[in-house]
Amino acid sequence: MNFLQQYDIFFFDFDGLLVNTEQLHYQAYKALIENHDFEMHWNFHDFALIAHTSSDGLKRAICEKYPPLNQFPWEALYREKKQLYEALLTSQKLNFMDGAEEVLDLVQDKRHLVVTNSTKAQIDVIKESLPRLKKIPTFITREDYLNPKPSPDGYLKAIELFGQKSDRMIGFEDAMRGIKSLQGANIHPVLICSSDHPQLSSPDAKGLDQFNTFHHFLDSSYQNL
Repeated sequence: MNFLQQYDIFFFDFDGLLVNTEQLHYQAYKALIENHDFEMHWNFHDFALIAHTSSDGLKRAICEKYPPLNQFPWEALYREKKQLYEALLTSQKLNFMDGAEEVLDLVQDKRHLVVTNSTKAQIDVIKESLPRLKKIPTFITREDYLNPKPSPDGYLKAIELFGQKSDRMIGFEDAMRGIKSLQGANIHPVLICSSDHPQLSSPDAKGLDQFNTFHHFLDSSYQNL
């Protein structure tokens, strides 16, 4: 596994990369819209394309698609969605994404950490469902930095706290906004998402190291990394 020798520190996103929580985020937004007597017109792929591209894409899309919701402050709507999501976390079965546990086991003796837009409370709930996550030494959560991805703030905070100037760094994300965050922090980015994901049509995705799953990443030669 020569990628272990090529890099000194390994960064991981969380939702949709290590754990299959993206569908729960989708269900929470769907429930939010239906709670206000509207019908959700996006399927999961449409939702993922918006959510994976920018930090405020869903806010803009929802406000444009459902104008009556503009009477509510976005902060209140997002707080409602957050509550719906956290309820789903306690009622739905969670699983690791394909190959995620294997990669975590491989880097266990290396410096590695998670940088996520999720809150500490959300992470703590998921850790109880998937105790293997408790072996990850550090989680940089949404409370720890100023601006969400695609801003590099989370990764810059992680480097400040746990990095060294000479480190060779690699990071894994499942969304283009996360890739931009890695790039902004000068971390080598690897995109883990299905080859038919609509975000790959973005010009920014051209030339990226992209693999369908962590298993595909591990099966590759890593020669271009």
